[in-house]
Amino acid sequence: MAAPNIRDGQPLNPIFEDLIMSNDINVNPGLRESATFDRTTMAEIRRAADTGIYDIRGFGAKRKLPHFDDLLFLGASMSRYPLEGYREKCNTQVTLGTRFAKKPIVIETPVTIAGMSFGALSANAKEALGRGASIVGTSTTTGDGGMTPEERGQSSKLVYQYLPSRYGMNPDDLRKADAIEVVLGQGAKPGGGGMLLGQKITDRVAQMRNLPKGIDQRSACRHPDWTGPDDLAIKIQELREITDWQVPIYIKVGATRTYYDVKLAVKAGADVIVVDGMQGGTAATQDVFIEHVGIPTMAAIPQAVQALQEMGMHRKVQLIVSGGIRNGADVAKCMALGADAVAIGTAALVALGCNDPKWSDDYQKIGSAAGFYDDYQEGKDPAGISTQDPDLMQRLDPVEGGRRLANYLRVLTLEAQTLARACGKNDLRNLEPEDLVALTVESAAMARVPLAGTSWIPGQGF
Repeated sequence: MAAPNIRDGQPLNPIFEDLIMSNDINVNPGLRESATFDRTTMAEIRRAADTGIYDIRGFGAKRKLPHFDDLLFLGASMSRYPLEGYREKCNTQVTLGTRFAKKPIVIETPVTIAGMSFGALSANAKEALGRGASIVGTSTTTGDGGMTPEERGQSSKLVYQYLPSRYGMNPDDLRKADAIEVVLGQGAKPGGGGMLLGQKITDRVAQMRNLPKGIDQRSACRHPDWTGPDDLAIKIQELREITDWQVPIYIKVGATRTYYDVKLAVKAGADVIVVDGMQGGTAATQDVFIEHVGIPTMAAIPQAVQALQEMGMHRKVQLIVSGGIRNGADVAKCMALGADAVAIGTAALVALGCNDPKWSDDYQKIGSAAGFYDDYQEGKDPAGISTQDPDLMQRLDPVEGGRRLANYLRVLTLEAQTLARACGKNDLRNLEPEDLVALTVESAAMARVPLAGTSWIPGQGF
């Protein structure tokens, strides 16, 4: 397969090749592309005009957003004392749910697996996530659609999501969970519900969700069980009673009005709060939602931490951050900004084999390319991850997938430890904003750390 076209250093999706080649760009170097109406924008206008429907896709935001790459660590030299990487320990263990739960979750790395549903993902993918997380001693999460025996059987620590749709909600499965996550919002689509199109509603998925086979499903955007935080507090009490106060109760919010949402979640009785930034992925929703709703993950963390600190609950109510976490540097920066742990979704799928070049020919057959595939809703994933097709599912070996995920999680942890030691910290949670500087005015203002080479934090005086 030919490599994707490159224009100005940017790879272009092969599905736009005919459009590109029909222009005079290659023969007239004086032509200039509009920054407002670029080729991608014009292609979307034509698609909308042809079909009369909005675009649906998976993955996450593709626009460039302020992100953790705009932050740098201040490693120790004279004024700070670094730790020796091969002799001095750096703790990575985190306990989640210390506020009320009789049995908090203890994870050996602060990197957890975010909620991704069976239905959106194949049963083999869910099993692989459970295997990989268990190998390194961390937790995974069910997602919408219920708990599968494969996932519960291979997950040493499993968080059960309680979502607005209540698809797959089963009190018996809920009691089998090690924690419960009440989902109020998701970073890729805060204020909106998810989608699972009919081609992925197989007999098994339909039975678990109590839906007709082959019919498109849209998840609700708000819970039917309450209308506000006071009602939510009652629901949390019910969940504690059904689990005999044994397990932690998480509340997950999409990053929007983070400061106020975190305060209300604490008031409602959360043990753990999950804040999901707009770089978070999704199995399927409107493209306009993914690209234009929510705030960047980096901007949400200081707001959440401020809310917890003002209530005297920072570190007492644990904070998990998700949305665009890719490497150990991202993990360490989240911790330095005040998070207790992070959750990964898209990165975990890539570790399993999503968008792997070894399936390049198959991606080309469905009009995409390895590295560009985002039509998770179609159920045609050549890697066997975001599909319910039995033949495609078999391409993912859950044992091998679990091994690969465990390797990736180990690397994230080692990278984060390396950075923490360089800052003189013997525990990842000892990292702090004082260890960071920002490269841009925007990232300095969002992360509330100084612009590199100055003591200036934009918005906090001179």
